[in-house]
Amino acid sequence: MAKKPNSTNKKERHILALSGGKDSAALAVYLRDRYPKLNLEYVFTDSGCELPETYEFLRRIRAVLDIDIKVIKSERDFDWWLKYYKGVLPAPQQRWCTRDLKLKPFEKYIGNDIAYSYVAIRADERNREGYVPKQGRNIIPTHPFVEAGIALKDVIDILNKCELGTPGYYGWRKRSGCYFCFYQSDNEWKALRKYHPKLFKKACWYEENHSDGRIYTWRGKKAGKPLFLRELEEFLPSGEGSCFEECNHKTLPQICRKINIEGFDEESFLK
Repeated sequence: MAKKPNSTNKKERHILALSGGKDSAALAVYLRDRYPKLNLEYVFTDSGCELPETYEFLRRIRAVLDIDIKVIKSERDFDWWLKYYKGVLPAPQQRWCTRDLKLKPFEKYIGNDIAYSYVAIRADERNREGYVPKQGRNIIPTHPFVEAGIALKDVIDILNKCELGTPGYYGWRKRSGCYFCFYQSDNEWKALRKYHPKLFKKACWYEENHSDGRIYTWRGKKAGKPLFLRELEEFLPSGEGSCFEECNHKTLPQICRKINIEGFDEESFLK
């Protein structure tokens, strides 16, 4: 692995931040096998809003690899930060959740030490933007999978060979992250409601409860849907997402006609 010379007298550390996903888990296996003498620190930055499957997968990683995982947390929780940002929910253009619940605690944990941060970006996703430290240059990202040409197929092979497997949420979700992640697709929101109804209800609560009466959604103004439309989504046959999008700008009677709700009588409704 490429390594920059340390021209200071600062302590050098080697850190792998586990996300609770398959790629960082495979990187942990890869580094353990290739560099057994590397004094590697394994950390997990806990937002406090993770999926149960994430915690279960971390327990498996600990057991299978026989490693210690340092859990890092922000001194303030999501609800505190939400109030700080005046109820504005995080969004792709305003990812304060990642910044304040993930990155800042990670940087605080490292402090002023020279830290080689091992990032699990694969060779087949070179264009993916990884972690870029905002404070100083003491955190040095390194990409072992890119350097070794390891792609998705190789990651799956690594996990299967060590019998670690993949996180349980991959059965219904594409990525790790908070249960209310704004990058979730409509199908993933539906799956959250199915597999974790209490978490789905809590995510809805965050949309509904604002002291000043404003409404924010996890999907934003353009892609966001009022909560009553999400409830109607269960009436949609699989694969009719475009029909659902059309309903976003229709009146309730139009919506009911569009999705053919049984027993709906427009004349009675309009009386």
